[in-house]
Amino acid sequence: MSEEERLLREALAWKREGRKVAIATVVSTWGSSPRPVGSMLVVDDRGRMAGSVSGGCIEGAVVKEAQAIMEGAPPKLLEFGVSDEQAWEVGLACGGRVKVWVEALT
Repeated sequence: MSEEERLLREALAWKREGRKVAIATVVSTWGSSPRPVGSMLVVDDRGRMAGSVSGGCIEGAVVKEAQAIMEGAPPKLLEFGVSDEQAWEVGLACGGRVKVWVEALT
């Protein structure tokens, strides 16, 4: 079983337990990036997480958006890179760019 398949199964199990769940997926990278396209982070409404979209450097910002999306905000494409002031704030100093799609599991 692939890592992505394992994470999707975990997300589905959390959903079946009655939790709200969001999935963040790396959809694009450029230059040096901590995780490849397809990498996933699954978050639930209790703060539980599984997987990774960055090795830690942008996960806090992604989790914050995931929480808003679980509460009803629309899905969102997040972009992080060294030219982005927020990227330095969240610690993405690897020299690349990362795009992460965040959506609720419905």
